[in-house]
Amino acid sequence: MADKKIRPLGDRVLVLEEKGKSEKRTSTGIIIPETVKADDVKIAKVVAVGPGLYTQNGVLIPMTAKVGMEVVLPPYGQGQLIKLGGIDYMLYRESEFLAILEDEEQLELPL
Repeated sequence: MADKKIRPLGDRVLVLEEKGKSEKRTSTGIIIPETVKADDVKIAKVVAVGPGLYTQNGVLIPMTAKVGMEVVLPPYGQGQLIKLGGIDYMLYRESEFLAILEDEEQLELPL
């Protein structure tokens, strides 16, 4: 299965957990308090994204997460483990993510 490409269905997102990326301060300057254990905050990189969900009227609700984004995972997430090419990926629903990490230049701040 190493030469296969995986495409998530619906609102599912395939991520690769970044080991050792549990920082005290995020790249956008958000400080993670000391009361939060390093094991509690998990950061992952989005590898593949499904098309989104359809409403009862057949309207597609597009995904917010995009390939390459960094996301914050719940501390005890119930993602599905998928082994592909010797690498352990996790499959989550987009609604399970706690946040998306963005560079300061990418943030759209209200005026």
